[in-house]
Amino acid sequence: MLRLSIVFTGLILLSMQGNAQTNFSFEQCQGSAMPYMAPKHVIAHPDSLTPIMINHVGRHGARYLTSSDKVKKVLGFLDEAEKNGTLTPLGSELRSLCRKIIDRSAGRWGTLDSLGMAEQEGIAARLCEAYPHLVRNATIEAISSYVPRCIMSMDCFTHEMARQDNSITVYTSSGRINSPLMRPFDIDTTYIDFVRDEPYKKAYTIYCDSIVPSAPALRLSTANIDTGRLRDASLAEYNMLAGLQAMGIDIDLRHYFTDKEINALWRARNLDQYLVRTASRYSSAPADIAAALIRDLISTTDQVIDGRLDARIQLRFGHAETMMPLLSLLRLPGCYYISDNLASVAENWQNFHVVPMASNLQLKLFRATSGRYYVRADFNEVPVPLIDGRNDIYVPWDDARDYLTSIVRKASLQSRSETIDQ
Repeated sequence: MLRLSIVFTGLILLSMQGNAQTNFSFEQCQGSAMPYMAPKHVIAHPDSLTPIMINHVGRHGARYLTSSDKVKKVLGFLDEAEKNGTLTPLGSELRSLCRKIIDRSAGRWGTLDSLGMAEQEGIAARLCEAYPHLVRNATIEAISSYVPRCIMSMDCFTHEMARQDNSITVYTSSGRINSPLMRPFDIDTTYIDFVRDEPYKKAYTIYCDSIVPSAPALRLSTANIDTGRLRDASLAEYNMLAGLQAMGIDIDLRHYFTDKEINALWRARNLDQYLVRTASRYSSAPADIAAALIRDLISTTDQVIDGRLDARIQLRFGHAETMMPLLSLLRLPGCYYISDNLASVAENWQNFHVVPMASNLQLKLFRATSGRYYVRADFNEVPVPLIDGRNDIYVPWDDARDYLTSIVRKASLQSRSETIDQ
């Protein structure tokens, strides 16, 4: 037992090495709440390739804060300061903003807003523009999770496709029946056990205690409050304010944070998502839950090639929590990182890159003049290498299929292994 304790302590110390700072922009430091950045140009495919199918997996678009919890946490801190006569002018201003958020969000918590609708419509319009012959007379199958913002994202996407070309036929499905693909984090027992046990918690807490600033909260209240509570208040303030642009409230984050402070607060949130939603040195379980979704991508592609499936455009709408495991399991560039040094995560895995609002992955199938099939992976509408360790953008489907199948097999074996270990 003593040896295990020494090893664990050593791992925590490793996780603290470097404590490197970052210098990302205020926009980037919105993290996974950052609105989608549409590509400047649609990437064309070679004339020698004919598009045959598009497999799309996407996150819902920009939305209101998912609940009032973040606002209430900040408001509780500010109301206490008001009661004790320690509320600063900046704190009073933020208190008014909290009330504005609550008023604007009444009956709309978590729902898709106009920006989120526009994000989905833009992605759909660019798909139609780039692949008009594939879209023409297309049969489209679309599914979403049971959450309304995902259903609305699906509706906005397919509505825009129909507006671009009303020859299409669309079949949609939503509900808990789609949870194995869109919300596996709700039902995978190995992952649920991982979240319950929190093997990363001690290291994460030590790291956050070393970087999360108390200064933002000190500007809100002059009360004599312990450092730990001030850090919690600063993080709550950040978590609330970072999500406001996505719901149409424009504020200047520089009014509340310095560059150094918002980068530190972002790193804490970024690390939390990395540890809970992707493969890490603690477990592969967060990524392994995407195995069923990858199997579906393989199966639908094979069925189109074999002529067993008419729906050559497959659309799926889920959450950031759907995309992070998928992209991690696929090991797409910038979406997968393993290290004992938690301080290095921010330089190698950034939530604003992986899951901005409306983030998406499109696997596009082409047929060459030779009759051979190729696939291209577009991550947020930009082509990226699909196979880890290879740089080619157009990959023979046989190679891609072997790679994806091996990923699913390893994930299934790892999941069984972790279940037995428990």
